[in-house]
Amino acid sequence: MPDWTKSTDKTETIDILLFDGFSNLCLANTVEPLRAANMISAKALYKWRIFTLSGAPAVSSSGLNVTPDAALEQNSGALLAVMPSYGFREMAGWRTQTALRAAAGRYPVMAGLDTGAWLMATAGLLDGYRATIHWEELTGFEERFSDIKVLRERYVVDRDRFTCSGARAAYDLIHYLIGETHGQALALEVGQLLMARDRNERGEPTPADQAISLMAAHLEQPLPIGEIARECGQTQKALEQRMQATYGASPRTIYRRLRLNHARKLSQESSLSVREIALRCGYDDPSAFTRAFRAEFGTTPRAMRVPGKA
Repeated sequence: MPDWTKSTDKTETIDILLFDGFSNLCLANTVEPLRAANMISAKALYKWRIFTLSGAPAVSSSGLNVTPDAALEQNSGALLAVMPSYGFREMAGWRTQTALRAAAGRYPVMAGLDTGAWLMATAGLLDGYRATIHWEELTGFEERFSDIKVLRERYVVDRDRFTCSGARAAYDLIHYLIGETHGQALALEVGQLLMARDRNERGEPTPADQAISLMAAHLEQPLPIGEIARECGQTQKALEQRMQATYGASPRTIYRRLRLNHARKLSQESSLSVREIALRCGYDDPSAFTRAFRAEFGTTPRAMRVPGKA
């Protein structure tokens, strides 16, 4: 992975290059997880800018006009996300190719979202890489660009080239990057805030997602991990392996984080006593709760109290 994906407090700039016919959903699924990560962490982890090639507004597939911050020109950042959706073949002319090749020299990472992989491929920026594109275009993409290893995946990360298969997959990619950069705990919180669920290709909740739903429903009286596994049709060992692979943490660690996240929210938004917050988050001992809270957030529930909520 490029250096920019290593955890840092430095603000990373994510630039989005819009083309007419872009998907509103794809744009929202790119920006909203970044905003959520900033809000949850209370840090400016990310900032984002909107560009077009000319600096003129871009019109989405549903007719929404978006005024960019500027023309792409000589701007640079941590990542440039290329975002067309419809009519992308007509956009792949020499002006676009020239602009993308020049941008590749200024951005350490280039991402093709939805049909953005086609524009990047036309500019020669995916030769020798693994990549994906909106699945309706997979066959044509593979036939047209023989130097690319085309995969039927929701998103593909290959060195300094990222691609995803559509608007919903844009969220999956950004969620993955948040986890790689700032840890799976933050990525999990972002997913909870945005009500994003881990689903299989048939759209069904995975055992890991089922487990998190059970945990979230039983914060005050935590369930044993073995019982959660049984409810999800898994052995405890299988569930532990799945959650470790998906979230980079054990079920026990994730459960504790969910309970403490809830405690943080209650500390900030309610006038409940520390003892009452502890009980609502599954801790019988307020002192043990405060120690766990401090270990997780570096402060106490009382110190996190918003003035006027004491």
